[in-house]
Amino acid sequence: MRGLVSRAKKTQGSLPLLVKDCALITIATGIRAQNLRELRDRLETIHPSSIYYHFWGRRLAPSFDQPEFNNDFAAWARHGLHDSVLAERLAVVDPTDFSTIEALRQELIEVIEERLYESALVPWARTDHQFYFKRSKIVVFDTKHHITEPMVLPQMLPTLSLSSIFYHFIDARRRAPEGIDDFSAWLDAYGEKYASLRDEIGSIDLYFSTMPEIRERLVHLCTHHLFPRQDV
Repeated sequence: MRGLVSRAKKTQGSLPLLVKDCALITIATGIRAQNLRELRDRLETIHPSSIYYHFWGRRLAPSFDQPEFNNDFAAWARHGLHDSVLAERLAVVDPTDFSTIEALRQELIEVIEERLYESALVPWARTDHQFYFKRSKIVVFDTKHHITEPMVLPQMLPTLSLSSIFYHFIDARRRAPEGIDDFSAWLDAYGEKYASLRDEIGSIDLYFSTMPEIRERLVHLCTHHLFPRQDV
């Protein structure tokens, strides 16, 4: 199961959404890069889960402030290579624009190759500022909770942990062949009744928004559509 009892049978709209939670286990790959050309070369063969981790892993890492960059490649370009131009170019790469990790990989390589072509010298990082490729494994937990019907979403969503929101709203798009989140897939089983809510949920910017912002937006949309008179 992927957090849903059924994705296919739209006649079974009353089936509950099983609430899962998750934790991220970070795994060292032993692969690293000290200069921009090495980063390009490593990206060509690195495991797809490593690229996924360096774009999404920090979403499950504790943080007390808003990071300057949303992905680790942009952060290293700025703080490891001190290349602000490359950092800005990598920072605007949105992984949600690509249907596969392989397409995202190719975009990263092209951005880096363009910068290599422009630069007279290949930027190097100090030995203690090398880029260390990591990968991740997501461990999933059954919370024993379930959402029985859409009308309880405004009450249930604020109680879900941010890691649960990550699992159902972000990671689900990687797991699902349809490329949609679990909430939208579950609402789809009810037919056209919640079509407008599904559309708005699907339009949430999940990459350039923080996890608290995503949860808040989900609560707002569900409240607005299901209980419009209570929406503030």
